[in-house]
Amino acid sequence: MRVLLVEDHQAIREMIADHLRERGFAVDAVGRGEQALAAARVAPIDAVVLDLGLPDTDGISLLTALRSLHADVPAIVVTARDGLDERLLGLNSGADDYIVKPFNLLELEARLRAVLRRAGSRRESRYTLGGVTFDTVTREATAFGRPLDLTRREAALLEELLRMPGQVITKDLLEDRLYALEDAGSANALEAAVSRLRRKLAGAQVRLSIETKWGIGYRLVEATAR
Repeated sequence: MRVLLVEDHQAIREMIADHLRERGFAVDAVGRGEQALAAARVAPIDAVVLDLGLPDTDGISLLTALRSLHADVPAIVVTARDGLDERLLGLNSGADDYIVKPFNLLELEARLRAVLRRAGSRRESRYTLGGVTFDTVTREATAFGRPLDLTRREAALLEELLRMPGQVITKDLLEDRLYALEDAGSANALEAAVSRLRRKLAGAQVRLSIETKWGIGYRLVEATAR
């Protein structure tokens, strides 16, 4: 899942981004409204975490502009403004949730996952296929009930493949989903992640395999149970 984080305070921005990345999100972290719009134009985003007090624009105007690019993207407003009028303004302007500084990072993460779940049925909280179960909340994978030891990147790759089993997912789309703009992965990095995940699935003896469609991308295939 890819998150656009817009926060002008560098230390807070880095703290939030580091936490979300550790929890399996790809994060594009920027400090200005113009940077947020530029990022939103070049890559898909699944959610926005937005500070209202930005140096070059107000957060409400930016939220409106982001929604013109990604109409259904869920958004959480993060601000030091704790008055009722400010909260109502944010929510009535299209924010899906509102959290006041200072806040606990675990609470922000929980609220982010909640708005993603409410955004629609395109993302399930748990996927099960071919003996593999992946929990999108805890980021834990099991193979026939046994823990499957995956890196953060491998877990994100497995989630994307499980979302569309049997369908070819292009390399470009996978790279957009797995890597933030500042951490853009090369084709070799994606191929290495696929290779590692493929080996771990084979080692767990599950009924899943990752097929390569040369020059296009990858697809997850379930073997017929014998």
